[in-house]
Amino acid sequence: MSELDLALVHALQVRPRASWSDLAPLLGATAVTLARRWERLTGEGLAWVSAVPGPAFAHGGCTAFVFLRCAPAARERLAARVAELPEAVTVELLAPGRADLMLDVLASDPGTVHRFVDEELAALPDVLDVECVFATSLYAEGSRWRLGSLDASQLSVLGRPRAGDAAGTPLADLNALDRALLDALVRDGRTRLTELADLTGTSAATARRRLHRLTTRGVVAFRCDVAPAVSGLPVSVTFRGHAPAHDVNRLHRTLATLTECRLLAAVTGAANVLATYWLRDIGAVQQRETAACAHLPALHITERLLGTRTVKRMGHLLDGAGRRTGVRPIRPW
Repeated sequence: MSELDLALVHALQVRPRASWSDLAPLLGATAVTLARRWERLTGEGLAWVSAVPGPAFAHGGCTAFVFLRCAPAARERLAARVAELPEAVTVELLAPGRADLMLDVLASDPGTVHRFVDEELAALPDVLDVECVFATSLYAEGSRWRLGSLDASQLSVLGRPRAGDAAGTPLADLNALDRALLDALVRDGRTRLTELADLTGTSAATARRRLHRLTTRGVVAFRCDVAPAVSGLPVSVTFRGHAPAHDVNRLHRTLATLTECRLLAAVTGAANVLATYWLRDIGAVQQRETAACAHLPALHITERLLGTRTVKRMGHLLDGAGRRTGVRPIRPW
């Protein structure tokens, strides 16, 4: 990975669909060079851009975290099987403990999550136990995480990405064309308008208009994901803990500001805080827990879940090194 590669990835984390010509002056390279480097990064599974639920999803959709326990010999087999299910947008293998797999589940409502958990997951032959908690607030998630390769002046030039309207568009209002566009963009969030038009059987003008509507109304957002070879953070740890209700809303001002915070949520259940960090080595786990408790003294960590491998991240299948190898499109809309 060159410095230009890292800067390019960071720029796309801020503006995932920016044109190469827009990014060229900022990064000091030609548009052709940027396009060629991005093609190499995506071809090697090191970085990719995809469509994800936008801010409106927090109002009209449902996010849950599911913990599965299975027999030790069934871990890889179960992870591969669950990764084929579109509701399980992220699947992570955990170090042996009280749970063997952690899933991120997105659905239109809690009832759909319950049906998925009770009728599909619990019915799988390898599953011994299931726990499901719902996110009541998301203070940090993957699309907000940054690589940190650009300086302040470069970030200022990029500007703040325009946030979608949190009120959003009801999911039921999406038509067949909207859903076809979303399917294509989940696979590759940088698909050009002309290609989107060909894939969905419409004109480029219509594709542009419908995509603009989906983004400005907060239905869809875009994010740039990376393999550990790019981030330099190969260790994933998820802390579960409890904080008094009056302290929970302080999470976004405390734990979310800590370095390497990937996910931070207030959740249902006795352990009402869930936080995931990407770290440089196993020794940093204790340091991160100590820092979290120092920032929020009322927080009591009840469980530490060490990720051993991410099998699927937001619909994208990953190999043992965290490189993208394929897609199983998510359809939470």
